[in-house]
Amino acid sequence: MRITVTVDGTNYSDDVEPRTLLVHHLRERLGKVGTVVGCDTSNCGACTVLLNGHSVKSCSVLAVQADGADITTVEGLARDGTLHPVQEAFRDNHGLQCGYCTPGMIMSTIDLLGDDPRPDEHAVREGLEGNLCRCTGYQNIVAAVLDAADRMQGAGGTQ
Repeated sequence: MRITVTVDGTNYSDDVEPRTLLVHHLRERLGKVGTVVGCDTSNCGACTVLLNGHSVKSCSVLAVQADGADITTVEGLARDGTLHPVQEAFRDNHGLQCGYCTPGMIMSTIDLLGDDPRPDEHAVREGLEGNLCRCTGYQNIVAAVLDAADRMQGAGGTQ
């Protein structure tokens, strides 16, 4: 089946098998290896991307379901060598340890802050509950999300 998607601002048209998961299409066909495969069961959230502006676990979406969609991966966030405010906040607050969950955490954070630009700690923890950090870095991750909210407000709420 032929699909057309826009990934990180670039249009792609490809033939895919109907059973191909979006995460595998992104990684293997398009080279978007920042979207990691963590569990293939949608439990960990490491493969989270933005699909038409909303976070999805790309291991639970077929590539054919994304036909016509606008997809943003972690690689598509930085602009002209400048990190996205969420990426900066994760870096500055040590919101990563091994880094495996980080792409999914960042993508989920962007969606969370799009829905709730000023979350409190409880809202952050609830908003990220579908993403697992095996290094127990949640304290720093929550701090990073709260900092990112402040940064995005200071930048006029831009994403």
